[in-house]
Amino acid sequence: MKRKYELVYVISPDATDEQVTDLHAQVDAIVQRMGGQIEKTDTWGRRKLAYEIGRHKEGIYVLEVILGGGDLLKEIDRRLKVTDLIIRHLVVRVDEEQAVVERTRARRTGTSRRRRVARGLPADRQPGEGQREPDDDRDDRFDMPAEEMR
Repeated sequence: MKRKYELVYVISPDATDEQVTDLHAQVDAIVQRMGGQIEKTDTWGRRKLAYEIGRHKEGIYVLEVILGGGDLLKEIDRRLKVTDLIIRHLVVRVDEEQAVVERTRARRTGTSRRRRVARGLPADRQPGEGQREPDDDRDDRFDMPAEEMR
């Protein structure tokens, strides 16, 4: 079963661009070999660390969104632990959070529809019904001249 994971790793600031590219190529080769797919790669560049790790006060951050199984991420985790250039890395499964959000949204929509039908209203909101948007400028109370307000 393929799941979506975010892999963030921090590379030593002493690394060259070629070494960063080579490290990404190694991760990509592992993902391809184990039947996964890299959906997105984003290099955030050199940033200050929140706290000092070893002798490092800054690092090069890289984010990769990977589709794959648990065995793929175990292998990537194992490889990143033994790589000297990597200061820290973190893998987070993100598809579970998206599923929770979708279930909550569906539950709220269903509850709202049942309540509206019980009150004799159409199940779905009609255009212009409900709360106004924050950027709605239809409140004209403040357009009155100062004389009328007294």
